[in-house]
Amino acid sequence: MRAARVARQAVMRFVLSFSFHFLTCAAFRAIFWLVFSFFCLRAALSLLPIMSDLSSPLARAPRRLDSINPKPLALALLLVALGAVYLAQTVSGRQAALYVVGALLGMTLYHAAFGFTSAWRVFIADGRGAGLRAQMVMLAIGVLLFFPALSAGSLFGHSVVGLVSPAGTSVIVGAFIFGIGMQLGGGCASGTLYTVGGGSTRMVVTLIAFVVGSVVATAHMPFWTSMPQLKPVSLVNTLGVVPAIVLNLAVFAAIAALTVAIEKRRHGRLVNQPERAPHASPWLHGPWPLLAGAVALAVLNFATLALSGRPWGVTSAFALWGAKGFASLGIDVASWKYWMAGPNAAALAAPASHDVTTVMDIGIVLGAMAAASLAGRYAPVWRIPLRSLAAAVIGGLLLGYGARLAYGCNIGAYFSGIVSGSLHGWLWLVCAFAGNVVGTRLRPMFGLEVERVRNTGC
Repeated sequence: MRAARVARQAVMRFVLSFSFHFLTCAAFRAIFWLVFSFFCLRAALSLLPIMSDLSSPLARAPRRLDSINPKPLALALLLVALGAVYLAQTVSGRQAALYVVGALLGMTLYHAAFGFTSAWRVFIADGRGAGLRAQMVMLAIGVLLFFPALSAGSLFGHSVVGLVSPAGTSVIVGAFIFGIGMQLGGGCASGTLYTVGGGSTRMVVTLIAFVVGSVVATAHMPFWTSMPQLKPVSLVNTLGVVPAIVLNLAVFAAIAALTVAIEKRRHGRLVNQPERAPHASPWLHGPWPLLAGAVALAVLNFATLALSGRPWGVTSAFALWGAKGFASLGIDVASWKYWMAGPNAAALAAPASHDVTTVMDIGIVLGAMAAASLAGRYAPVWRIPLRSLAAAVIGGLLLGYGARLAYGCNIGAYFSGIVSGSLHGWLWLVCAFAGNVVGTRLRPMFGLEVERVRNTGC
């Protein structure tokens, strides 16, 4: 009886502590209003039929409400709640809020099947550009939100900086091999995380290789950074806010128009997304239209900027995990030049819970796990064909190595780089797309599908 009473008291303290932090922490309140605002915006957008060509058409018959996976759903939600309370108590309320943002990103990526890898692949192989057009919408919203804040240097009273990196040899090589790795590994950086959360055992292999490739690249960074490159160039600072916005929006529109022209020439019309049967409550259980995913990702990246002072990134955490793993094996990574630099040295010495990217990456996995469970699709498959397994290892190594060389991945260099006004983001896009062309042609060698009729969402 005494033990039961102690347990009840512990549960009550947990509930009260979580409630206290939620109600008193401004960061948590900001996340609540952000999510609320997003769903209000999505409700308004759903009334606009002009946007329907970017959305996934919904089947007529909804799935039953009981078609969910309750155990993994409960586990994911519990870990999100416990992690948020732990971070609020041991690190800060902002770190806890970023963990929640990560979970919302994972849910968005999964429910909208917002893949960068498959979107590029189906455009390269089949001329279908709905995924690329959704990315242009995401980037357009991003620059409208980010450029004024980055120009001002502060947001809600806190200093903010963009992810602006050098553009040169390392970006060209790194983005190109990252692009090949996307197609062989089966996902990009965000795609790897959310498909792992969604129950893909093959992507666990890709993630492990991703981590190894990342930390190996840090050993070689002095060589790559010594290669010819431009100094970091910010279009916001160079051109000014308004000209930079106008230029970026014009390029986004041109890319979207090009995809429309190519798709109509190939298919005679714009091809709708393949139908996916919706749940009785699609906004909770999925699927979401691509447009909703584009809006949510842009808004949540902006929330990341507001909370952490810099945009969303993914792969720096992989290098950190690998470095900590190597160190645990007795390898002196702290003596490597990359890990002797101030911020990197501090991250290596600090607990992983203090690293913003680590916290958000874990949140993405758990958010995707919750989304997959709500959709009734959390069902890991443990048998992986040998050729597919080999592609996952090779692709993961290329992804990790390429991301370090290119100062980021499809998120840190492409998405966050472009919305930061960084020239290197555009160079990354061109070189990574070329790598995807090569990777798409290599996929059949490993028994991997090149879709002609549907996206995989990876």
